[in-house]
Amino acid sequence: MAPCHPDAAASDAFEAAADAAVDSACRRFDTSAEPPNAFSMKIADSRFKPTFELEMAERDLGRWPIAGIDEAGRGPWAGPVVTAAVILDPANIPTGIDDSKALDEDGRDVIYRRIVESGAIFATGIADVERIDRDNILNATLWAMSEAIRALSTKPRLALVDGNRSPRLACETRTIVKGDAKCLSIAAASIIAKVTRDRMMIALEREFPGYGFARHKGYGTPEHKDALARIGVCPLHRRSFKPIQLALGLVEELT
Repeated sequence: MAPCHPDAAASDAFEAAADAAVDSACRRFDTSAEPPNAFSMKIADSRFKPTFELEMAERDLGRWPIAGIDEAGRGPWAGPVVTAAVILDPANIPTGIDDSKALDEDGRDVIYRRIVESGAIFATGIADVERIDRDNILNATLWAMSEAIRALSTKPRLALVDGNRSPRLACETRTIVKGDAKCLSIAAASIIAKVTRDRMMIALEREFPGYGFARHKGYGTPEHKDALARIGVCPLHRRSFKPIQLALGLVEELT
């Protein structure tokens, strides 16, 4: 038998250690098959805070840069859906990053500034109401995610996507259910997307006054429902959504 070359032995040891690190990072996830070039990770315990554990394990395997991807605004009756892709600097990760839903508006603004000032690489993708109504909200969101990745100044080797559906990307992807509560890169993306969209809706309130967009951001609140009854539908409203179809008299509400 030929003797093992020292470099080869060191490489094998490194690969084994890196594989073990990824296995450790993934113990909190249940994995299942997804379409080619993607697999799903289902969070096992929602009590965990987001960490950088998975990113570091993948980095040890040579999969870097890594981008986290998330969206804001799939559920509202009005306004665009906004996605963000974020590549954090491992040497300068801002403190306080969490799932955007776990932070109040002021807290999100603070962490948004920290992410921007940390040197993180990020970009957004925006699907407008016309695209949402034409393609449906899921397809519009996936398109916006691909746009966010395309707009990054540095192209990622791996994308970690919140949820169980992956956009078509040129890089490897992993979907992570509740990823914004588990993965720092995705949590950072959730904050960038949410703050960006909120600021857009506040600005749009000046263009379309009376609906309360600056307060409810287009979501289906009682205030929004009352405004629809008083003022009617405006160009920001998603006509493919049933509450707006009801307001337009296109469908009848079942009793």
